[in-house]
Amino acid sequence: MHAFDVLGDPVRRRILELLADGEQPAGAISETVRAEFGISQPAVSQHLKVLREAGFATVRADGTRRLYAVDAAPLQEVDAWLERFRGFWTQRLDALATELARGRRMRQQEEDP
Repeated sequence: MHAFDVLGDPVRRRILELLADGEQPAGAISETVRAEFGISQPAVSQHLKVLREAGFATVRADGTRRLYAVDAAPLQEVDAWLERFRGFWTQRLDALATELARGRRMRQQEEDP
């Protein structure tokens, strides 16, 4: 499965967001996702399986618990693919930063007599 097919699903993106905060037990992930998306525990398990099989997540046993974590390698591939498009928004963000700085200078000049 292609990385963007994996990331195209909002449930899988949310799971990755949860895992970005650190390793999480499957039960906690399931609880959060079920509450937010109204899907069953088996459906959450299927999403976790897709993330594992696509290499976006790792799992390790801790007694009876299964702890999931992000695997950054596929995300680095996505980042590399996006690199050629960064120029489209980087220039605009730089221009915005310039305008914000100009506005701050103008306000400061108005405040200073």
